Amino acid sequence: MAELRDKVALITGGASGIGRETACLFAAQGARVAVADIDEGGGAETVARIAAAGGAAAFFPLDVADEAAWEATVPAVVERFGGLQVLVNGAGIELVRKIPDTSLADFRRVTAINLDGTFLGTKLGMTAMRQGGGGAIVNISSVAGINGQIRQIAYCASKGAVRLLTKAAAMEAAHYGYNVRVNSVHPGTIETPMVHGMVAHHDEAGQRAAMEKLRQMQPAGRLGQPIDVAKVILFLASDAADFITGAEIVVDGGLTIG
Repeated sequence: MAELRDKVALITGGASGIGRETACLFAAQGARVAVADIDEGGGAETVARIAAAGGAAAFFPLDVADEAAWEATVPAVVERFGGLQVLVNGAGIELVRKIPDTSLADFRRVTAINLDGTFLGTKLGMTAMRQGGGGAIVNISSVAGINGQIRQIAYCASKGAVRLLTKAAAMEAAHYGYNVRVNSVHPGTIETPMVHGMVAHHDEAGQRAAMEKLRQMQPAGRLGQPIDVAKVILFLASDAADFITGAEIVVDGGLTIG
């Protein structure tokens, strides 16, 4: 069974979207959840939802691109909950812009959060897990980390790097006997604030049309929901996946079939 009883999980990007859904699902499956995000209001709401359902959670403000913040947060989580067995590197941003209009600062901002943040989390999380006997890291990449997409050069580059960072970390952890599994999840078009933000420049009618166009592109006939991804993250984080490491799991309703 994919359950997390007696495990401590740190989830970045836990203030909304896939991160929030994952945090709530983990808590429902018995985990004590550290919700980390730069959005303190959203993070507090996630914690409140978990508490209302009878779960255990606490919020930790975290800028994932800040190494010092990670160095403070991971020990704080261990101190608060007594350990760390699961890390979900879920914080991320997207930039939809043509290459000539993408500045180096734009590019670096996306990679700082999506890639540097995942590296720092993997580094600090793996260290804490080794000290506590082992654990599982799940990095959230994207189908854009497998296939190129127009007007998303920074996002594709960062998510593609997360894909191979995951494999390298998994190999190293196995080689040195760290007892830490590292896998990546690659969502397709998931109905999150990020996706709605992509169409926000349209008027109301235009937004509806754009969302409908996205739906029509999905072989599954609908947009993915955060819970669709959260369930896969739960599996990879749980002991049910204890022989899976270095894997990339696509959750896209068939979008990348052909």
